[in-house]
Amino acid sequence: MGGLVYYSSRSGNTARFVQALGLPADRIPLDEGDPMPAPADPFVLITPTYADGQGRGAVAKQVIQFLNDPARRRLLRGVIAGGNRNFGATYGLAGEVIARKCDVPMLYRFELAGTDTDITRLRAGLQTFWRTQCLTTA
Repeated sequence: MGGLVYYSSRSGNTARFVQALGLPADRIPLDEGDPMPAPADPFVLITPTYADGQGRGAVAKQVIQFLNDPARRRLLRGVIAGGNRNFGATYGLAGEVIARKCDVPMLYRFELAGTDTDITRLRAGLQTFWRTQCLTTA
C-alpha cells in the first residue's frame, strides 16, 4: 500500500481523522520554517479546506508549498479533502482544486474530523485504490 501525507491546522480535525485511520502518515508542518516531509513513494494527500464564501484560499499555504516541489508532486496519486458541509459548494473544495491542478483523482470528502463510517470506507477504499495503482503501474 502507498503512503499518506496530510496537513492539519491547529484545530486538529484532520490530524484526528488521520490518527483514527491508524495508517502511517507524514504531516506537513504548521510552521513555514519547519522541514517538509520528503516521501520516497507514491502517496495520497489528505487536506482540510479553508475557502471563503467565493472559494478563494481553499488550499492551505503549507499544502501549496509542499506541492510546489516537482519531486513531491510527481508522487501524488490522489487527494482526500476535509471540510464543513455548512459551507455548501465550497465543502471539500481544496481537494477538487488540487485534483484538477495535479491531474489526480479526488478520492473522498469527509466532514470535520470524520465519522466511524468515513474511517471504515476510507480504509477499504485506500486498499482497493493502492491495489489498482500497483496493477496499472507494474
